[in-house]
Amino acid sequence: RALGEAAVKVARAVGYQNAGTVEFLMDNEGNFYFIEMNTRLQVEHPVTEQVTGIDIVQWQIRIAAGERLPFKQSEIRLNGHAIEARLTAEIPEHDFTPSTGRLSEWTPPGGPGVRVDSHLYTGYSIPPYYDPLLAKIIAHAPSREEAVARLTRALHEVRLEGVQTTRDFLIRLVQTPEFQQGRVSTPFVSRLLRGYAPVGGIAR
Repeated sequence: RALGEAAVKVARAVGYQNAGTVEFLMDNEGNFYFIEMNTRLQVEHPVTEQVTGIDIVQWQIRIAAGERLPFKQSEIRLNGHAIEARLTAEIPEHDFTPSTGRLSEWTPPGGPGVRVDSHLYTGYSIPPYYDPLLAKIIAHAPSREEAVARLTRALHEVRLEGVQTTRDFLIRLVQTPEFQQGRVSTPFVSRLLRGYAPVGGIAR
């Protein structure tokens, strides 16, 4: 609640009206510190959409067109837990170096509580010029434990051939006790990379 109130104060202080993202860092004692405000949607916005049922992209456009929100903050109810994994064309064991090439296969996951936002198709060529993000895989469930289980299943279902990706690394990450218990910190990924070996020698 305090984080939300602080974010609203930031937006009001500069007269900002529309979708935006205010970022904070929080320490072990629950103290939080302002980092920055992005006057746009973040790539993680599907997490908010899943737990609130609100189409943020649609309302960003409608607000810009002069419409007013038909609901108040106090009327928004959070439903369950959502987690997003960003599948990228990168090689984890080589400091996440970008991987390029042509996709010979792309089959996204599916099933209850799984959402995939992606521009991919079989035959698509991954260029070297842009962000290596390939797909956002979002799992939504009544509890965090169920959301983690759905995300794990969804990552296993991904079929993507032609470039190296972070899929296997993400599977390893979501299966760690630290992630499942929500105890990760900034050095977590660096520690996880020690001794990391992708399945079959190729991270898919």
